[in-house]
Amino acid sequence: MVIKARVQTVSRLDPAQVRNPTALHDRFYAEAQTEALIYGRQGIGASLRYLVDLPPDRPELSGRDVLLFAWRVPDETGDIKLVDPTAQVLWSPVQEARVRSILTELVVPGAPSPVTRVRELMFVPGNLAGQGQTQIFLDTKGGGSAAITVRHQPGSAPSWGVSFSQVAAGTKAPPPQDSLAWYSLACFLPAYPPAASNVSRSSAKQEQALNDYRMVVSSLGTCNRTR
Repeated sequence: MVIKARVQTVSRLDPAQVRNPTALHDRFYAEAQTEALIYGRQGIGASLRYLVDLPPDRPELSGRDVLLFAWRVPDETGDIKLVDPTAQVLWSPVQEARVRSILTELVVPGAPSPVTRVRELMFVPGNLAGQGQTQIFLDTKGGGSAAITVRHQPGSAPSWGVSFSQVAAGTKAPPPQDSLAWYSLACFLPAYPPAASNVSRSSAKQEQALNDYRMVVSSLGTCNRTR
């Protein structure tokens, strides 16, 4: 479940009672009121109770809105278990919009999945000078596939897109930053493809395919954690 909630009370647990403590966090017992169930297959009660790990310099949380990523505790009304001990995020309109956008992507058939392998890439020239395209075929988590297409047209900068549902039918624009598709590429594509995956038929075409691959990686930017 993904829940928007308003924190009522937060109480630090005795460290001696904490199972699997960490050096960077203290464990707290929190009570909150449900504001909205953003995602979940069943309803949720008005009151919530859960454990959460917070850093010593945590902000004051009482009265603050948070986003909780959690499972329901069976047979315990109002008790939830965070999917990770730190899976509580301070709410903001921007954070909620980002979460809703990613959840929308997740439920679409053929949703993007993290890349696990660069299977093959090749550059094929077109009929005109400066025309051609590079196809980059990828394996993704769960046994899926994806394909990146880099297009070259005379007098224009290269353009590229990716498809996770129809291999080799990529869109004409890169995925927006912080989208699920962006994450699946930016955080998992290697800086360089395996040499054996470049199957272009000449050294010049292999060089072009590699340059296009590097252009894609560069345009995706750095995959930094935001929390």
